Amino acid sequence: MNDIREVDVVVIGAGQAGLSSAYHLRRTGFVPDRDFVVLDHSPGPGGAWRYRWPSLTYGKVHGMHALPGMELTGADPARPSSEVITEYFDRYERTFDLRVRRPVDVRAVRENGDGRLLVESSGGTWATRALISATGTWDRPFWPRYPGQETFRGRQLHTAQYPGPEAFAGLRVVVVGGGASGTQHLLEIAPYAASTTWVTRRPPVFREGPFDEAAGRAAVALVEERVRQGLPPRSVVSVTGLPLTDAVRQGIADGVLDRQPVFDRITPEGVEWKDGRRVEADVILWATGFRPAVDHLAPLRLREPGGGIRMEGTRVAADPRIHLVGYGPSASTIGANRAGRAAVRDIRRLLAEQPLAAA
Repeated sequence: MNDIREVDVVVIGAGQAGLSSAYHLRRTGFVPDRDFVVLDHSPGPGGAWRYRWPSLTYGKVHGMHALPGMELTGADPARPSSEVITEYFDRYERTFDLRVRRPVDVRAVRENGDGRLLVESSGGTWATRALISATGTWDRPFWPRYPGQETFRGRQLHTAQYPGPEAFAGLRVVVVGGGASGTQHLLEIAPYAASTTWVTRRPPVFREGPFDEAAGRAAVALVEERVRQGLPPRSVVSVTGLPLTDAVRQGIADGVLDRQPVFDRITPEGVEWKDGRRVEADVILWATGFRPAVDHLAPLRLREPGGGIRMEGTRVAADPRIHLVGYGPSASTIGANRAGRAAVRDIRRLLAEQPLAAA
């Protein structure tokens, strides 16, 4: 037990949510490596952004809000967002001396038996009085299961593995999923592919007009209500609908965004429906979203019968020592900023009210 390090707060993850949390910890007097530590499993800065496909340029990114305390200015909209935002995060970490430890994989969080939590990782073990889990969703791509899936002779890949549109040149591609990624993939792939087929479980909802602050608050409130009830969170876009941009309008007019109901089974040659209709395919691209990466919290048994973790703001209802930032309603970039500030405010109050007993 002598190699266990002691801190007041452990932050897991150094994406937008984790860096925002670390910034507010530092700003309110917590000292890195003494009072708090930031653990990140990636080999370098950037969070999930460092893994985005090259064709997702910075100019195509919608709603990227700057981290607190430092604006992102002068970025070339033609550069890949993975490069622009990774460089920005790197500069941010150095500017505020956040001392992110990486690559560190957090394996489990357990009770320590003295009121503290034990964070076990590839980089050592920490005993902490509070925990901010800011692990996002990128590491948990959701792969639906369909009959015959294992027989498909072509290639299956997820948005998390998307290599860019050129890789689909001359291929017959089925894109599964009605979210923003699915539509972006289709619009990019269509000029290269021999054919594209778009299937979704529900008809897509396209949103016209500006998405103002009131609409944003209403959408976040719907997501927040689910996590307050202990249900698995849905993405904000699932309740806002897809923006009807000029590119989307053109895709609809060209027949690229011609949605079909999801198939019933997968065959060696493609997909088929119960009515006998078939589509042959070389590739099935699953743009089916992600799930929260919270497996490291499993030993604490935080999940509710509904399958999610019940939340009160950023705080886990069952354990006020634990905050999930970037989870559910705070999964957007602006939401993560606000949630980081709120989590730190709560943690400061908790630590003041519950001083650690003397050994």
